[in-house]
Amino acid sequence: MDSGLIPGAVTALSSRGETHIDVAGEAVRRDSIFRISSMTKPIVAVGAMVLVEECVLRLDEPLTEWLPELANPKVLRDPAGPLDDTVPAEREITLRDLLTFRNGFGMLPFSPEVHPIQEAAAELNPFGPPLPKTTLTADQWLAKLGELPLMHQPGTRWLYNTGSEILGALLIRASGQDLESFLTDRVFTPLGMTDTAFSVPADKLDRFTVSYMPDQQTGELNVYDEVEGAWSRPPVFPSAAAGLVSTAEDVLAFGRLFLDPASDVLSRATITTMTADHLTPEQKAVSGFYPGYFDNRGWGFGVAVTTRRDSIYETPGRFGWDGGLGTSWATDPDEDLVGVLLTQRADFPLLSKPYQDFWTSAYQALA
Repeated sequence: MDSGLIPGAVTALSSRGETHIDVAGEAVRRDSIFRISSMTKPIVAVGAMVLVEECVLRLDEPLTEWLPELANPKVLRDPAGPLDDTVPAEREITLRDLLTFRNGFGMLPFSPEVHPIQEAAAELNPFGPPLPKTTLTADQWLAKLGELPLMHQPGTRWLYNTGSEILGALLIRASGQDLESFLTDRVFTPLGMTDTAFSVPADKLDRFTVSYMPDQQTGELNVYDEVEGAWSRPPVFPSAAAGLVSTAEDVLAFGRLFLDPASDVLSRATITTMTADHLTPEQKAVSGFYPGYFDNRGWGFGVAVTTRRDSIYETPGRFGWDGGLGTSWATDPDEDLVGVLLTQRADFPLLSKPYQDFWTSAYQALA
């Protein structure tokens, strides 16, 4: 804190009947509201599985009934190639594809050159960073996405992010509600998540935090989003990939869902399915994500799953996800542990000293 590395933080740990919530920094308090960015993804995935359990959605059926805009997709011969050099898709996109990020469209591995598909998709902001500023409705967004070819055949490659955005549009149509109302009714209210939403109402802005982005050269923190900025008003089309705000206690309640055998939200069978590793070794090897990321991890439905222990806190069976604006959550069933770190310093979590120190301390403290 004193070094200026992070602008305040709230941490929460729950294990074996004990809960500890700590606050660091004058700018935050126990009930401060944070932009949880990509931690939105597992929450929306839970919403999708609620509809699977009700047989409204099915994991392996084509999504064309709900998302006709994405029917009969074309696929680029080369993800870096021209948009008109395509082949027909070998099959339609499924819900399983969206949940496992194998829907054929998403963030490509880093390249110094911008590919034509990236330029064509820029208006849709399908790759991040999170800032809910689109003026497109869900229907308009889907229509524009449906005009673009896929980067890879459905089911074959792991491509981050866009599957969650599509999932949000799917839940709107399948539930017959706007996305926030659906999640509130089926996830937030049953779990007691009273401060989780896609925007912060005026009467809660005094608890909302400022978001910061470090300067690439100096490391100095610059304001990314003010308290009365992008999240102070409801978005036109909520980002199911990165749009939620929440508190430490709300995220802790969400994390406990996966340890509760009597949950009213999801069955044990569904939780086991969500937190299994669904990627093949070949898909991990060519993901192009952060180098080495999948060496000891897999991907479930909206969550990363640890497959091999190679640090104090990376234990087999542990799962969760992080947010690029400075947040982290994980649940470890073997330790009956849920941990939450909320700050508002944008960073890649695995390279973040606060991230590493928090999780090291959390596991070191276990009896």
